[in-house]
Amino acid sequence: MISIQTIRKTLEELSGITRAEFALYDTSGNVLFSTEKAEIHPADVISSFIYSAADSQIIGDCYLLKIREEDETGYCLAASGRGDETWTICRVAKHELENLSQVYKDKYNRSSFFQNLLLDNLLLVDIHNQSKRLHIAYNVPRAVILFEFGTNLQPQDNAADELLQELFRSQNGDYLTAIDENSVILIKTLEENDTAEKLEETALMAVDTLETELMIGVRASYGTIETELKDLSASYKEARMAMEVGKIFYYEKRVISYDRLGIGRLIYQLPPSLCRVFIKEVFGDKIPDHIDNEIMTTINTFFDNNLNVSETARQLFVHRNTLVYRFERLEKEFGLDLRNFNDALVFYIAMMVVRYMKATNNL
Repeated sequence: MISIQTIRKTLEELSGITRAEFALYDTSGNVLFSTEKAEIHPADVISSFIYSAADSQIIGDCYLLKIREEDETGYCLAASGRGDETWTICRVAKHELENLSQVYKDKYNRSSFFQNLLLDNLLLVDIHNQSKRLHIAYNVPRAVILFEFGTNLQPQDNAADELLQELFRSQNGDYLTAIDENSVILIKTLEENDTAEKLEETALMAVDTLETELMIGVRASYGTIETELKDLSASYKEARMAMEVGKIFYYEKRVISYDRLGIGRLIYQLPPSLCRVFIKEVFGDKIPDHIDNEIMTTINTFFDNNLNVSETARQLFVHRNTLVYRFERLEKEFGLDLRNFNDALVFYIAMMVVRYMKATNNL
């Protein structure tokens, strides 16, 4: 159903253009909105008109018209103004509101369709039939991008949704649907030659815009590109996994792709019992639950530089001896020399497993 806020904005704009005065009533005759000089009629008068067979009625210099939604009367519109022009103005307002209602209905139906599609709640025949009825192309490259907003976004604040709607319009084949108050799904339509790099650019652009405009923390993840509508649920599941894995293992990244989860995806799918055995083999009873982000950043940078101590020290802006001291301290505590590739690899994977077990409350 079209929102009262949308109706209010539309009637205010029409009133400003035509100088007509409008009042809107619900089916019980209660006033929902009125312009400053609008004539207000008693509830029994409006109710009597709504439940009559007539579609319009004249009361003095005021015209009443029924606003229909899905073949039923949803509201009553009253317009008063400049003589003979009032009738024309009232009809224009009626058609404008009913057209808006139809647009919102189509938008709701599409949102419901995509929600059921992504959750695998539709049969193949339903996907074909409903996509045709809703004018949604079937064989078009698409992928799911999932946005998750920080907790500093207020539940009643829809600014993030509105900004995303400005960035991604349905006229371009893009569709947005909310999961909850802090998450939104974007079904992104792509060109034939677009690759995952295009999705990365799109997600980064949206995250940058949201963080800049709204001053909120935002994370994004995306799945692989699917060429048929029926396979889009796979891209959604991949985006969901990428979001969960990214928050555990790649917390420094604002955008994460399912194709780039690496060893994090493998660990995420391991059973907790096997993870406990591995942690026990590596650390014994000395589970490193106190290692801070500084040490993990050091280790990650060390790996990124192919175990090159000098280059790692340069990028971390520390003296080479400081870095060596950190490694010696870890070797003394856990018996693993991170300057040795095998030890470094075992320690790196073990720390990822520890982080996963803590995140899932299994440690």
